[in-house]
Amino acid sequence: QVQLVESGGGLVQAGGSLRLSCAASGRTFSVYAMGWFRQAPGKEREFVAAITRSGGSTIYADSVKGRFTISRDNAKSTVYLQMNSLKPEDTAVYYCATGRSAAVAPSWYDYWGQGTQVTVSR
Repeated sequence: QVQLVESGGGLVQAGGSLRLSCAASGRTFSVYAMGWFRQAPGKEREFVAAITRSGGSTIYADSVKGRFTISRDNAKSTVYLQMNSLKPEDTAVYYCATGRSAAVAPSWYDYWGQGTQVTVSR
């Protein structure tokens, strides 16, 4: 069993930045790939970014490539999502999840956090 707690969300103006954190407890953090997903009101949950167990490889959704950066600190059992040049369309609840692989599909992910709200104003 793994518990995930996201933090760092909030309200920011367009063009601004936020850094999300996801702290894990329970099983050994480094055995999991990690992913970030988001869900806007009335929309399905969508993939944002993922990182491999070692942190050596990352993948991103096209909509955030070049603006968002995923990273992890296995010693702190924490994964981060640095979000720059934020746009109103980035507004959503952001979730982190543990994965059997650094994949796009949610079906590869087993444990999910409760989510943190990110709101980007115009």
